[in-house]
Amino acid sequence: MNVSSEFSKRALEYGSYNIIQNMVIEKLLSCVKAKPKNILDIGCGSGALLDAIDWEYEHFCGVDFAKGMLELHPKSSKINLLNADFNKDELFESRLTYIFDFIFSASALQWADDLDRVFSKIKKLNAPIALAIFTSGTFKSINETASINSILKSANEIKEIQEKYFDANFEVVNYKLEFESTRDMFKYIKKSGVSGSRKILNYKESKKLLREYPLNYLEFEVAFIYTPSK
Repeated sequence: MNVSSEFSKRALEYGSYNIIQNMVIEKLLSCVKAKPKNILDIGCGSGALLDAIDWEYEHFCGVDFAKGMLELHPKSSKINLLNADFNKDELFESRLTYIFDFIFSASALQWADDLDRVFSKIKKLNAPIALAIFTSGTFKSINETASINSILKSANEIKEIQEKYFDANFEVVNYKLEFESTRDMFKYIKKSGVSGSRKILNYKESKKLLREYPLNYLEFEVAFIYTPSK
């Protein structure tokens, strides 16, 4: 397991809450040496991965369960958007008749109800993969300070499941995002959509955490799974 780290001081600088997700996409695409023409993006959101692709493609299929996100996604005759849930077998069954050159998923599969099952379905599509999954190392210090258990899987758990289905590289990247204040930090957690905490803090507990959190940054840990270049 390779571990590297990146540090960013850009939090809230441009009023954006998808800073880490964009860094994850940049890393994910750097793992892909080919320039696939027929692409499946699982959990495509508003189109951040498509926006980052800098090569010509023939067909792009984006899947997301949130209609609001798909409304914001770029559209063209080459883009097919599906309002579907990757936790449902029907999605993958409907894709079996398609031939994809590459399957991407950036910052979505940590929310799989059953990651083992989802991996098994992706495997049946018989295409190279590049997947990025947030792990339980995300918000590690803030969870420890507040005595919160992450609902996300650990990097080791993800790796163990991955090895059952994919002959792929596995890499863990740790990111840190610095903030001007603890209040800005908590605002980011609320707005960014990457929180993985089981326990919801009440007002008193939140105030206590604001006072006691010892760091000026948040930690993120992402597992990257990608088919080796040939």
